[in-house]
Amino acid sequence: MSRWEDTCSLQVERRMFPNSSNLGRPSFPPKQKQQQQQQSDCFNKLPLNTPPTLLPHQQVTDTRFNFQNEAALLSGNLATIPAVTQQPMPNANDSPAHMSDAPIAFRGRKRLSDQSIPHDVKRQRFNSHRSETTVVNQAVPLPVEHRYSLPGSNQSPLFHAHSIPDLTGCVPPLRYTLFPDPIETPLPVAKDKLSQQVLELFQACQQQTCDLNRKELCRTELQREIQQIFPQSRLFLVGSSLNGFGTRSSDGDLCLVVKEEPVNQKTEARHILSLVQKLFSTKLSSYIERPQLIRAKVPIVKFRDKVSCVEFDLNVNNVVGIRNTFLLRTYAYIENRVRPLVLVVKKWASFHELNDASRGTLSSYTLVLMVLHYLQTLPEPILPSLQKNYPESFDPTMQLHLVHQAPCTIPPYLSKNGSSLGDLLIGFFKYYATEFDWSHQMISIREAKAIPRPDGIEWRNKFICVEEPFDRTNTARAVHEKHKFDIIKGEILKSWQVLRDKKDLNCILPLRMTVQKR
Repeated sequence: MSRWEDTCSLQVERRMFPNSSNLGRPSFPPKQKQQQQQQSDCFNKLPLNTPPTLLPHQQVTDTRFNFQNEAALLSGNLATIPAVTQQPMPNANDSPAHMSDAPIAFRGRKRLSDQSIPHDVKRQRFNSHRSETTVVNQAVPLPVEHRYSLPGSNQSPLFHAHSIPDLTGCVPPLRYTLFPDPIETPLPVAKDKLSQQVLELFQACQQQTCDLNRKELCRTELQREIQQIFPQSRLFLVGSSLNGFGTRSSDGDLCLVVKEEPVNQKTEARHILSLVQKLFSTKLSSYIERPQLIRAKVPIVKFRDKVSCVEFDLNVNNVVGIRNTFLLRTYAYIENRVRPLVLVVKKWASFHELNDASRGTLSSYTLVLMVLHYLQTLPEPILPSLQKNYPESFDPTMQLHLVHQAPCTIPPYLSKNGSSLGDLLIGFFKYYATEFDWSHQMISIREAKAIPRPDGIEWRNKFICVEEPFDRTNTARAVHEKHKFDIIKGEILKSWQVLRDKKDLNCILPLRMTVQKR
């Protein structure tokens, strides 16, 4: 593995998996204790256009951060938050790894034992009346308070990397701090009115770093509390928050992994979620509101974080969401027209009330797959099949603690197709209005083409068939009423005809209102 791959993989490794990836293996204990206190005004210097990045795994840390501190952070009042110190992260050789000098709002301090730190400075939890922290299984150490939720191996030799090369043009790497330095991701040039409208809407509505940080602050606190019930569990932020297709109004998706083995979603997952719901509605009721258990095929607990004002969906062991987060993240960044096009299609579907699986229409995930499929099927493709071209990077049997490394090994895709964003948007609606055979074909980004529908029971009598690229289920199964299907097809057809004639995005999506609701 080259030095670039080492560094890039390290950066990816350090955000979504804050805990030990090898369940049952103890983490490396800290050998040294260094203290660095820094005052930070990084919240005033938040980069606004950086894509999600991943941050490093660390050992159990002591922090005085809680939801009151989170509220102060989000309001920008850092003076009320106590400063604590940061530990160097040990690498595979038990020596401290280099840490970034970039400013960070909080620093963690290692706790060597319960006796070494007075109770009044130990970590405070959501609504706990006790100042001490319950000891949990050391195989799954608690995360430092500001680490994006991607599990990573704490035995990785990648910790030897010390520098970050210029990675402009590839899948954005993961960075060391909660507030990373901006990464210049060049956007396509807009030479016509429709393309300019698409680009401006994307720039106004794409998820910002501060939006992601709000979700991560909530995830961190929730993981601490849930680990009091399930000591070896890990809570991961997945979906649009990390895959590159998030908007400012995107909800947060959380995956609670309680064990490496599959969980029965009808029985075991529901029982676990009922305990989580009880925790949210009792001990955490001051910070979490409206926790509701939804008994779907993949059951979830829906809730709202009062501090960040973000809506969340939490599932148990639906690990395919972790895998497809990184597959979609790779698609998002290997070609610079992908993200603007996906965002506009999602906003269009939302405006026309076609983007709600709970009401029998299309999920955001399905919409993303539809756009990717269209870009793969052009006479001169704009996207390849990543699973075909890089099967070892997107192996559906790959261990979870390795899946985050794949995006940094994939180079940009250089397409010979020079179509503008406006032409591609018109082409998207034309493809699904006049070319795609809804009755006999299935959308598959795994194959990079429309393929015949399987004969399995899941695909029979379904109006829309979109293959999940890893478990190969139907992501569009929510569209089970012909009335809703006809509405979806009708809006696609009408939007194609209007855009073809008017070349004005306002004709199918009021831009001013969309930006105001971002």
